[in-house]
Amino acid sequence: MPGDLRAVGTADIVVTGANGFIGAAVVRELVTRGMGPRLRVLVRRPAPGWMTDAGVEVWRGDLTAPTGLIGLCAGITTLVHLASQVGGDEARCVAVNVDGTGNLLAEARRAGTANLSYLSTCGVYRDGVHRGALEPVRSAEGEVPEVDPGLIADPASATSRSRLAAERLVRAAGGVVLRPHLVHGAGDRHVVPALVRWLSAVPAWAAGATARTSLVAVTDLAAAIATLALRPGVARPGDVFHVADPHPVRLRPLLAAVCGLFDLPLPVANLTLAEHQARTRLALPALSDHQYSLLTRDHWYESSRIWALTGESPGPGYVLRLAEAADWYRESLGMTRAAA
Repeated sequence: MPGDLRAVGTADIVVTGANGFIGAAVVRELVTRGMGPRLRVLVRRPAPGWMTDAGVEVWRGDLTAPTGLIGLCAGITTLVHLASQVGGDEARCVAVNVDGTGNLLAEARRAGTANLSYLSTCGVYRDGVHRGALEPVRSAEGEVPEVDPGLIADPASATSRSRLAAERLVRAAGGVVLRPHLVHGAGDRHVVPALVRWLSAVPAWAAGATARTSLVAVTDLAAAIATLALRPGVARPGDVFHVADPHPVRLRPLLAAVCGLFDLPLPVANLTLAEHQARTRLALPALSDHQYSLLTRDHWYESSRIWALTGESPGPGYVLRLAEAADWYRESLGMTRAAA
């Protein structure tokens, strides 16, 4: 039998990547809204007990194995595609993010699933200074331009190149694309851990740390995704949304907040960007120049449209959201709380 569905019940929403950082948050948000019995999740590993206890249907399968997807979208009106390959070589990223998305969309098309959304990333843009650029908008002729005001889709990594290709497949099928930049919260193994390692290895400001960036807490991102799933038609086919707090964050107060939460010394020295980058290369050779650019140059995106459309709040701000996840971060990083 294709997949590993426990029993086809009343589900009409499929969520892929439900065991992932963002996927689990979206499923939890939908469960909180009473949607557990309406959910079917595509996972490669067993789903956690809290999902099955909430009545969520579990389908074991892999995006790269199309025969295992047959029937996944039966009875489904809404597909929330959150699974992706992050990291790895070009071939693996293409196999999962491009070919796998194509396999999933083919199954959705066979089942008549019309409400589609896909989680992408602002990493699809060419590296550079990004200051408040808007999402792509439809022209009067109904086309979806690939060139955004101030931005060009030209990813630097295999991950982002393949996710941009997946975006195009989803948009061609009439789906909606969501592009967050930096996502933090319980389950984050990239953003805050990278800041902690960076501050520990190079305890100095980079040119005053005045750059601005776009952040969103995973709980707030999940709320926006859940609302789009539950309100088919609220967005137009092919729409693209940045998803972040509409107010960009200065790196210096962000790094100061991280220092305070994890008992790290606040930087005193202020280095030029060239000197700081040279020290970073020596201390953290695995950090790419592109990743360094994300931490030291403006990368913020106009993000008010998604919140106005969904009616969701972008949240209380990163200080409170980081504090909510502080214990999870400490445990995952092997850090202990300083004695009072």
